[in-house]
Amino acid sequence: MDAGILGYNRELERGDKAICDALAKELERGLPGAESKLWHGHPVWFLDGNPIAGYSKQKRGIRLMFWSGADFDEDGLDVRGAKFKDASVFYNALSEIESSALRRWLKKSRAIQWDYKNIVRRKGRLERLK
Repeated sequence: MDAGILGYNRELERGDKAICDALAKELERGLPGAESKLWHGHPVWFLDGNPIAGYSKQKRGIRLMFWSGADFDEDGLDVRGAKFKDASVFYNALSEIESSALRRWLKKSRAIQWDYKNIVRRKGRLERLK
């Protein structure tokens, strides 16, 4: 895993660190071959340069976001982006993470992707990759 992500997690308060460590472990396992790094200040996993999933500390808790998650048709990803195809869930305790749901979302994140990598070149227009 990227050293920047390890450092990001290490700087968090104990409860948030436990959540982020668990998420990082699941993201690494569920997205084999993905590149992971800090992007815009928080951990993100990429497939072929396209952002797939990431997490960040926010006021509401730890936000796990899937860039193409709005198309996963999953009730658990209930925080939808207004402009793009992202969807998120917030965690405030390690016990809130449902591993089976997270693994299902990771599987869908490989199968359902919008092309964020080229969004600037396309002047803000997204195209479906898969």
